[in-house]
Amino acid sequence: MEDNEVIVIGIAGGTGSGKSTLINKIKEEFNDNITVISHDFYYKEHDNMPFEDRILLNYDHPNAFDTDLMIEHIRQLKAWKQAMCPVYDFTIHNRVDEKLVLKPSKVVVVEGILIFENKELLDLLDIKVFVDTDSDVRIIRRILRDVRERGRSLESVVAQYLTTVKPMHEEFVEPSKKNADIIIPEGGFNTVALQMLNQRIHALLNE
Repeated sequence: MEDNEVIVIGIAGGTGSGKSTLINKIKEEFNDNITVISHDFYYKEHDNMPFEDRILLNYDHPNAFDTDLMIEHIRQLKAWKQAMCPVYDFTIHNRVDEKLVLKPSKVVVVEGILIFENKELLDLLDIKVFVDTDSDVRIIRRILRDVRERGRSLESVVAQYLTTVKPMHEEFVEPSKKNADIIIPEGGFNTVALQMLNQRIHALLNE
């Protein structure tokens, strides 16, 4: 690897699969030595739409994301330039005015449920990791997260799961697993896989 080459690691998987746990443990290991980008930050803005309509949108379809902007930001980071990432507030289903500064680093980690679905984005990923977790476990984690952290009611989370999350997972997320280089069962709860991934990142940073 050249001294100035940026390696991009993509971590995908269904909702509640353990991606966030895996990412958080990687961040604990490397702190500011790596850059982490979440596809969730790139949900499209809907300033002209009332809240009552925003909550009805399908947030698990590829069209819900401004993936082109994310691709542009990854290219900026690969060119050792910082990028200004949007910030999304899940409690209002919209972006807020602030921006998050993404600083370039030797290793960039990109995470999201649909990052293996887009061919242009897929081509930017040097290492592709898919977190594979049983659907029953994923829905339980999704319910707990959305109720506790995003102010949602139990009924709304279950309704959303049945009407959009589950169908979109089957149509887009699960088929994208075939694009992975590595499949990790249980994500951040798989300590052996986490250690192997961290060792690989250490090696990349030291090259």
